[in-house]
Order: sequence, then C-alpha cells, then structure tokens
Amino acid sequence: MTQSLRIAMAQFDFAVGAVDENADLIVELIEQARDDHGADLVLFPELAISGYPPEDLLMRPGFLRACEAAIGRVAKAATGITVVVGWPESAGSVVYNAASVLRDGVIEKTYRKRKLPNYAVFDERRYFVVDPDGGDCVFEVKGTRLGLLVCEDLWFHEPIASTVAAGAELVLSINASPFEHDQHGRRDQLLEDASRGSGVPIAYVNCVGGQDSLVFDGASLVADGDGCVHPAASAFTEQWLVVDFEPASKRFHPVLWQQDGDESRDALAWRAVVSGTRDYCRKNGFRNAWVGLSGGLDSAVVLAIAVDALGADNVTAVRMPSRYTVSLSNDLAAEQCQEQGVRLLDLPIEQPFQGFLAALETVFEGQAVDTTEENLQSRIRGALLMALSNKFGGLLLTTGNKSEYAVGYSTIYGDMAGGYAPIKDLYKSEVFELARWRNTVGDPVVPVGVIARAPSAELRADQKDEDSLPPYDVLDALLRRCIDQEQSRDEIVRAGFDAATVDRILHLVRISEWKRHQAAPGPKVSRRAFGRERRYPISNGFRD
Repeated sequence: MTQSLRIAMAQFDFAVGAVDENADLIVELIEQARDDHGADLVLFPELAISGYPPEDLLMRPGFLRACEAAIGRVAKAATGITVVVGWPESAGSVVYNAASVLRDGVIEKTYRKRKLPNYAVFDERRYFVVDPDGGDCVFEVKGTRLGLLVCEDLWFHEPIASTVAAGAELVLSINASPFEHDQHGRRDQLLEDASRGSGVPIAYVNCVGGQDSLVFDGASLVADGDGCVHPAASAFTEQWLVVDFEPASKRFHPVLWQQDGDESRDALAWRAVVSGTRDYCRKNGFRNAWVGLSGGLDSAVVLAIAVDALGADNVTAVRMPSRYTVSLSNDLAAEQCQEQGVRLLDLPIEQPFQGFLAALETVFEGQAVDTTEENLQSRIRGALLMALSNKFGGLLLTTGNKSEYAVGYSTIYGDMAGGYAPIKDLYKSEVFELARWRNTVGDPVVPVGVIARAPSAELRADQKDEDSLPPYDVLDALLRRCIDQEQSRDEIVRAGFDAATVDRILHLVRISEWKRHQAAPGPKVSRRAFGRERRYPISNGFRD
C-alpha cells in the first residue's frame, strides 16, 4: 500500500542577488521542514537561490558561479528529506531556469523550465533558453511518483500532459508569480482546469515579498486530483505550509495552513502596496521614511501605507504650506498625524518662493503668471523633502497616483521627487476606495474630511483638479480603456465618451511619457502598470 506523503511548502521571501543569504535560509528551512514538521518533501519557489527576477545579474559569470556553489551547499544539507529548489543553471554559454531535486546530499535530478514567459513584466527569453533535449522530470518519494514543473509550464497543456504520461501521480509546481488585481481567481481556475484535465493533484508554491515594482503575494495552493482547489494560503505572509497527501484518494489534508481572512480586492491591494513599500525600504537599507503631507487624499493614503509598512515611529510627515494653502489642509494634516502618532514638521515655502521669484524677476518681466509659478512651488517642496532625506537619512515616498502619472498632472522634480511611489499603480478612484476600506480596519487612519473634500493641488487660488481634468470617475474609466485595455481612440469614443475629451486626454497621455520614464518605482497592482510592463517610446509619431 502506498504511504501518505507529508509535503512542506516554503512560502518565504528570497531576496534578489542575496545568494549566500538565500542559501543559508534554505538550509535552515530544510532542517525545520524535516525536524519540526516531519516532512518527507520540501518545496522552495522558482529561482529561490538567486531571487526572482535576477535580471542582468544573470549576465555576470561571477553571479552564476555563486549560484552554482550555493546549490551545491544546499544539496549537502538535503539529508533525511527530499528537497526541490529553483536556481539559474549555467551550462557553458547558456543559462536555464532550473529546478533541482536534492536528496542524500547530492543533486539527483535537474528540470529545466520549458515555457519561458516574455510578456508583461517577464523577460525570461532575454536570459534563459529552453533545453532542446530537456523533458520531463519524474522522481519517487515513498512510493509516489512526482512530476516537476516551473511556473509558466503549468499554464500550458503540453508540459503537464507529458509529465503525467511519464508516470507522475502528483505534480509539483514552483513559482515566482507576482501579484495583480484578480490574479487569485485566475490561479484558482488554472489549478482546477489543470488538475481536472490531467487527473492528477497539484501542489503550487509561490514566493512572497516585494522586489522593486513587483510584489509577490504567495497565496500558495493545492488542488486534489478531481479539480477541487483548497483555499489559498494567506497572501503577503511568510509562512510554512504543510499538507499530507494521500496517493490512493489523490487528496491533500492540510496540517499547517493559514488561510486569508479577507481576500477582497481592496484588502489585497492594500497589503500589496504596504508589502511593496516595506520590502523596498528593507532591502535597500532604509528604516525611516519621509512623506510630504498636504491635507489631500493622496499624501494621506501614502502616510497610512508608510505607517503600516514601517511603524509610526519611523515615519515623519512634512507640512509645507504656501500662500495658496487653505487652513483646512493644515488642520487635516495635523489631525492625521495626531491620530497615527506620526511626527509632523512645518516648513512653509513662502520665503524660498519669494527668493526664486526675485531671482527670476528680470528674466520673467512682461510674462504672464502661468503653470511655471505653480510648478516652482512644487519643486521647492521637492527640494526641501530631498534635503531632509539627505541630511537625516530615510526614504522619501512620493505621492502621485496612476491618474496623475497618466496625464502628466504632476511636476517633474517636484511632487514626483522621491525614491518610491506607493500608489503609482492606483487610479485616483482606487485611492478613494482604499482610503474608505482602510478606515474600516481598526481605527480610521485617513480623516473623513480628507476623503470628502474636492481634490486640489493648491498651487493657485481656489484651484481644483476638475478645473483641468474631467471628473475622476470619467477620467479613470477613459484611462482604463486607453492604458489597461490598449483601446484605440475610436473604440473609446464608440464606448460613449465625448470625442473632444478623449482627444485631449489621449494627447496628455502621449506627451507625458517622458515624465513617466523618470518616475520612481512603485508596487504593481494592475494588469498594465507604468514601467517595465508598459514601455512606450518617448519620441513617438504613432496616433491611434
């Protein structure tokens, strides 16, 4: 009779480039899986040795040698348990996205990924090749034959079909799958279809943690042989996941499996931007953050994200009123800091503004006041915030949202100044939704007055965003069609949008590309984020 199999899945963060540290962590986790959880098999995510995505580190021979040495050291620790670890395998002039089976102190088998994604945020064909002589990887643990796949392989029929044809009774999938809206549902459907179609159960482990603009959510899964997908593991949480697998029934039985309490769209998006911000700071050596706090919605939400990510004691807000700042803005900023226990600095900008105007007075003589003077105020604020960051350390978080970045309603070297942009991939309407949601979790952190007031840059008297832009519900709906869905001008007009408004907004999107190329990174939450996922040329004569 075939014995049950205990599988431990290591849903942990393996930092990009930290090869020795990752190897140390993997060795420690192997011991825990074997000794503390009694596992027969432990799974680590895709490219756990190097972290994902290692990008052009893969072009450095020294990096590849370090990864090879690390997998050898990890293999020596694989005693009394079978281990599956992802790593970049160098073979002469080529590199494979590989996963090795480690047992009895050696590398027993190595599988090479067959489907290399080269779309959206993925550039795997730039770095890896498919082994023309490669194929299935099937090995046995306690009488059960296990097949191995790596991430994208599972999204295609052939790899799992051939693995099952080679005798696999259970498929193991190691992954580095980044978060985006609605990704959980797509993964559930993938595992249901793959397990039901192949007739074999699947164990799917995903990495977790922020890496620049990508955020990996974990949310690992198991699916029984009949297509029944068990509830996902809690997202954005480093944790052990342990299941017992019964070969006769083709079913998993959770032993240690923390589920999510709230998988709503807003809950996951909030945890994604908090995780991205926390890990960007941690992995780049920042323990503290600065936020320019205006009394408006965007900066209020960024402050709340920073506090959730780093703790109130590690965040400083800076209020920089001008001649156009209304008293309500100052009051709301102070209220939020008091409620969250955040230190608030006051740096009025009138004096430096007057100094700049005086310096430019002769050159500007006879010229009407326009956006130049508005942008000057924003750039003064950016310079002051960067000065604080330089003098005292800490990362400046910039506060622009996706709607603003799309149409250029932001000031380069002004409010775009900073090292990380937590809400860069959230449209303004989504920022409103997240603020309301976050206020339902524990004590409210975004003042109701901030959510209720009309958005304004406060760079001239009585200024409102809607003086220059359509209402945000209209603007964001139009931008989603243009950016996320890549619809043409005519398609958007046929959807019911005013033609003149469409032409104006599409023009703003086109001429703002140069700003976006210089923007700080921020956590990706949408299907089509600015940055590595949407790479338009700055000089572009195409019109559609």
